[in-house]
Amino acid sequence: MQPNAFKKHIAIPQDHGSWVFILSPLLIGIFAGKTFNYGSFNLIIAAMAAFMLRQPMTVLVKILAARRPNNELPIARLWLAIYSGIALLSVIALVLEGFYFILYLAVPGALVFGWHLWLVRNRDERKQVGVEIIATGVLSLTAPAAYWIGVGRYDPAGWWLWILVWFQNAASIIHAYMRLDQRVLKAMPTRQESWKMGFRAALYTSFNLASTLTLGLLGFLPSLLFLPYLLQWSETIWGIFFPAVGWKPTRIGIRQLIVSILWTVLFILVWR
Repeated sequence: MQPNAFKKHIAIPQDHGSWVFILSPLLIGIFAGKTFNYGSFNLIIAAMAAFMLRQPMTVLVKILAARRPNNELPIARLWLAIYSGIALLSVIALVLEGFYFILYLAVPGALVFGWHLWLVRNRDERKQVGVEIIATGVLSLTAPAAYWIGVGRYDPAGWWLWILVWFQNAASIIHAYMRLDQRVLKAMPTRQESWKMGFRAALYTSFNLASTLTLGLLGFLPSLLFLPYLLQWSETIWGIFFPAVGWKPTRIGIRQLIVSILWTVLFILVWR
């Protein structure tokens, strides 16, 4: 590897909160499948390589759009080649094991990634809430993929995992944006203003809680699956009553990361 090739902002994704959106569905799918095998290992390597690949590819597009200096081009190409090579080898291993149908899940990922790069090229990638929600939906596809590999076959139950994980991630994003909007306020908002700012976040988390509770009572989902969604709902309601005025973004991010970790652990426990 060439000298000074490890540039953190090129080799590693800088939006630290996004890590939970790839690790959480992977863990949930693996535990739901109740088996960790060679295929599971290859899926993890392929998924993480594809996730990491996004950073040097984004930097490369920024260089071509004159948003980054040209001297970063060789390093961006190097890490792009490394991650692409790792992903390709892992995918080939999955295909050889008979899990070729997993590749279909990569199609929406490629489309959304292309959309993201187009936004980067046009300097319009920041605060794209809709794109972020769709992107987490793509990352959540690793949950059914890990589940299918674990059980050794395609099973429609995997789609439940995808929807359940995606809806939580979407609610988590909206909650985080609510807290970030609160932090820049000059003074504590009134209760009415707080509810107005938090209406969308409360709507997302309330829908998730009500849906899982109802589907659990009807027998379509585990009866206690509403508990992790109750955790996120409680955090959102607490956030509405106690706005994050003056908070640092790091404090908001760490708090939501803790909630997301606890949500993942609870989901795994009640699903099993």
